[in-house]
Amino acid sequence: MDYQNTLKYLYESVPMFQQIGSKAYKPGLETTHKLDEHFGHPHQQFKTIHIAGTNGKGSCSHTIAAVLQSAGYRVGLFTSPHLIDFRERIRINGEMVPEEYVVNFVEEHRAFFEPLHPSFFELTTAMAFRYFADQKVDVAVIEVGMGGRLDCTNIIHPDLCVITNISFDHTQYLGDTLTKIAKEKAGIIKEGVPVVIGRAKGAVKRLFTMKAKEMNAPIEYARENSREWNMEILPYSRLQEIREKTDEIIQTLSSLIEAIEEKSEEQMQQALLVPDISNSIRAIDQILDKRKDAIRINNDMFPFGLFTELSGAYQFENMFTILKALAVLTKLNYNIKPQNYFDGFANVCQLTGLMGRWQKVHSYPDIICDTGHNIDGIEYIHVQLNAIRKTFGQEIHFVFGMVNDKDIKGVLQVLPKDATYYFTKASVKRALPENELMELAEQAGLKGTAYPTVVDAVQAAKKNCPPKDLIFVGGSNFIVADLLANRDTLNLY
Repeated sequence: MDYQNTLKYLYESVPMFQQIGSKAYKPGLETTHKLDEHFGHPHQQFKTIHIAGTNGKGSCSHTIAAVLQSAGYRVGLFTSPHLIDFRERIRINGEMVPEEYVVNFVEEHRAFFEPLHPSFFELTTAMAFRYFADQKVDVAVIEVGMGGRLDCTNIIHPDLCVITNISFDHTQYLGDTLTKIAKEKAGIIKEGVPVVIGRAKGAVKRLFTMKAKEMNAPIEYARENSREWNMEILPYSRLQEIREKTDEIIQTLSSLIEAIEEKSEEQMQQALLVPDISNSIRAIDQILDKRKDAIRINNDMFPFGLFTELSGAYQFENMFTILKALAVLTKLNYNIKPQNYFDGFANVCQLTGLMGRWQKVHSYPDIICDTGHNIDGIEYIHVQLNAIRKTFGQEIHFVFGMVNDKDIKGVLQVLPKDATYYFTKASVKRALPENELMELAEQAGLKGTAYPTVVDAVQAAKKNCPPKDLIFVGGSNFIVADLLANRDTLNLY
């Protein structure tokens, strides 16, 4: 088989949650352990970092991987779902697994795994672990597929566990309360393994604390000791202004240092700031070269600012989690220097291939896509779109679609009421029909028109949207996937 026929075989022969939902969900680790034994327990041949949570897993996984790559590690990265190409799920230092490896893996091992009837995710996880071992990675960042306790990634014994947050998603599988969902995700906490928790409060926080105590696992909460932190979203124009000011600051510092022959302790401290601001300048330049907005993070470690090219408002929460996780890894003797933070944060998309996180794909009008797909994620998007409308006067044209097993009515309630909507459906079986979605949206006070495909919807939005305004595309990973897969058709450059 060639690569395309191999993918067809995988999609049609093993149940794929991405396409059909609940029929592909297979809780329990029995099949996973059989596959793992067959492949020689490959995950034991490299270090791992395990990342769970309702939202933010992808951004956290990719950013941690980017920083580790910048520090010189050979880094495996296993994430899901993919947006365009299956191979996005399995990467080493940003490079996707070769097509030939996928083909050979299936051909060589199908006689063994076919009688087991593995799910798509079980088989993909086994492939990733075997590939990382074959390629001798130093460390692999492993994103949980769903939940944690019964997820097939949960056979690893990582150096660090991370749980980003808990909110409502996949409730039919994980439970209908936050504590039930948290209990499933807490299942990744291992005996003696440090765990970092992103956002948690009340009963959820108590559950994590008790689970960590039970497992003798050192636990840290991302927002502890972070009161002096400051974060802000910087539009491209504001980033340009900051760049000009940093030149003035570094010239002033350099002149003061050069003018003083016998330097006091305070002046020596000023001299030590020059490399830090130089790193900030380099990061700003890298982001400006990509014509992107940014988020600036200021704290004791980065007084002049750490800049990330991920500029979605929800990234504030992720940044707390990522920085706490990296601090713990440093305590575990990972060799991560401040410069690696600057390089990784400013270039996470280039280094790891991350897509679909507040990603700008067109200008005049601006077209932004994001994979947020549950109430928690959409609320952040609403807040950011509202801020853009108030600050820049841009009207919002919203290309929107969902899959049929989400909390559709709940999401519709938190969408902006003053946007113009283009209701559509993605090219997957789980997609909710566009007319049915529009009917539900009208009941929630949203107004718009239905279109049969994402391409049709985006073309209509481009036709109706003035160059000064903004088109947002989202509601589902699969809506974003259809957008990115059709960039040429839509002339998105």
